[in-house]
Amino acid sequence: MAARQKTRIRYANINPDTRGFIAKATGGPRDYNSSDITIIRKLLSKEKGRILFTLKDKHPKSIYALAKLLGRDFKSVHTDVKFLERFGFIEFHAEKTGKRESYKPVLIVNKINISIKI
Repeated sequence: MAARQKTRIRYANINPDTRGFIAKATGGPRDYNSSDITIIRKLLSKEKGRILFTLKDKHPKSIYALAKLLGRDFKSVHTDVKFLERFGFIEFHAEKTGKRESYKPVLIVNKINISIKI
């Protein structure tokens, strides 16, 4: 029997009535104000969605391999991956190949909850 995988969830509460903050969205719910909606939009862009799906489906061994799978340049993918890491969606695992050490991006979230208070 296969081992059960624990669901890792990231929360983002958007509350236009309060002053929000930009922070790493890990653990419990965090509050963001309406100006932070732009951060949520950046976080859930089409390209970042493709990155998350590719990490889940293909398990690339490096950012360079991920960029090749996506057909995008390394610098853009690196910037997007670091942004996703900042918000706790992915983490890097060091892997040594010969004398080289590469950092494998690993998806650590399998669910995103966004709540908008009106």
